[in-house]
Amino acid sequence: MPDARIALVTGASRSVGKGIALALGSDGWTVYVTARGEGPLDETARLVTERGGHGIAAQCDHRDDAQIAALFTRIAAEQDGRLDLLVNNVWAAPKGFAGFTEKFWQRPLSDWDTLIGVGLRAHYVAAVHAAQLMVARGSGLIANISSFGTRGHLHSVLYGMSKAGLDKMAADMAVELAGTGVSAVSLWPGLVKNEVMQGFMDKGLDNFQGFPLANAETPEFIGRVIVALAGDPDVAARSGHTLITAEAALEYHVTDIEGNQPDSHRELFGGGPLY
Repeated sequence: MPDARIALVTGASRSVGKGIALALGSDGWTVYVTARGEGPLDETARLVTERGGHGIAAQCDHRDDAQIAALFTRIAAEQDGRLDLLVNNVWAAPKGFAGFTEKFWQRPLSDWDTLIGVGLRAHYVAAVHAAQLMVARGSGLIANISSFGTRGHLHSVLYGMSKAGLDKMAADMAVELAGTGVSAVSLWPGLVKNEVMQGFMDKGLDNFQGFPLANAETPEFIGRVIVALAGDPDVAARSGHTLITAEAALEYHVTDIEGNQPDSHRELFGGGPLY
């Protein structure tokens, strides 16, 4: 597919990253997908190809700057310097999911290394490399997968810090990218019906921490919104903005895989404007 657009989706072996990759595959993209391990990552790449795109599995430990740099060197070599879309999605939970049940002063300082080191710093490193390719070609989109954790307390102190950092990063990158043809946005999905949530639903759970699961977003819904953004000739007008996926979907006439329209959680997190 010589004319296929080229995307990199980090952390795509499951959940949101996998759903985004599959949506891009359905739209005919060549999609590089990353994770540390092979099996589930290879399956994501296979499904992207099965959908009509071209999935390429690329093992990468995003805690390692050198591995991130090598990944972009590979993409540049294989795609003649072209990269149309970077989706910064990779994430790592703190050791023991108790990182989301205990108070910050009860947690080890090493939580920083996953929630900030991977959840924020690795995104910045990837964005630097992506921008170098994109600016040279005069086009491209960098999309950060952020969270309503910017707006209100969600999960933990470090989780909120990392997500607020992603929103600010997109806002300030957009200032420096102005006039280059490259845009940067940050996205807030709502409750996501990923593998874990689907398991809860299979056991009869109908809500998660007060949020109804019935109209939760599938990972692929988030991908459909990104496909719409990447295909928008006026996406530069959104550069620097934080977008709620459910609200952007309405503007782009995007529905979830079952034809439903997931709800925005804006009001549940205090309403008001975003970045």
